[in-house]
Amino acid sequence: MNAAKPNEMPDVDNTLLHTALFAQVSHEQAEELLPHLGHGIYDKGEYIFTQGDTDKRMFLLESGRVKLVRVSADQRAQLLSIHARGEIMGEIPAFDPEGGPRTASAVSMVNGTSVAWLEHDALFDWLNRYPRVAVDMLQVLAHRMRLNNEHISDLVFMDVPARLAKTLLGLATRFGEPVEEGLRVPHDLTQEELAQLVGSSRETVNKALTDFANRGWIARQGRSIIIYQPGMLIRRSRR
Repeated sequence: MNAAKPNEMPDVDNTLLHTALFAQVSHEQAEELLPHLGHGIYDKGEYIFTQGDTDKRMFLLESGRVKLVRVSADQRAQLLSIHARGEIMGEIPAFDPEGGPRTASAVSMVNGTSVAWLEHDALFDWLNRYPRVAVDMLQVLAHRMRLNNEHISDLVFMDVPARLAKTLLGLATRFGEPVEEGLRVPHDLTQEELAQLVGSSRETVNKALTDFANRGWIARQGRSIIIYQPGMLIRRSRR
């Protein structure tokens, strides 16, 4: 990891401050916060923070892609989520009075992933001056909680092909690249990681992927998916 001094952050127009969490922040308010931001650049496979850490930092992904991974006591790994440019990670310790420990590790998925972080004390000193911003942040965190509850419901009520279809559509929305054949989704996940993201076994997810391909909805190309018929995936995700 390559680190920079906090006062070497880019100006207020940096994409960090266009995240949902800071959407209502004015330039003047942001200028007070920027000097407190730390900054680091990570290569593929490097850890940004680690499960069990007790720091109280909140992280903002400036560029690149990061996966959150949780490891069980018997060393089984679970891919929880993927984060992209402009998203917040590891915010719970920053808002939790008790701090850590962190429940997952953040791992860079591409070289040159740029991340900024903000300590709990600096964040709360700033929020004390702008309580309205704290209300806006609560709304964003509530939305994230709603999405987490929806994910739990999907695991209970949806079958694996429906969850896979919904996962592929979600990845397409965030990372999809239009190509002549359709929509290319470079997920950069192993088969095991894709299965973890869906919440099933590798064998079951591969069977569903093969079925989607046989129906002409998708094609697999290494660690990418080409979506030919997104409408059919949408319909399957609702069954």
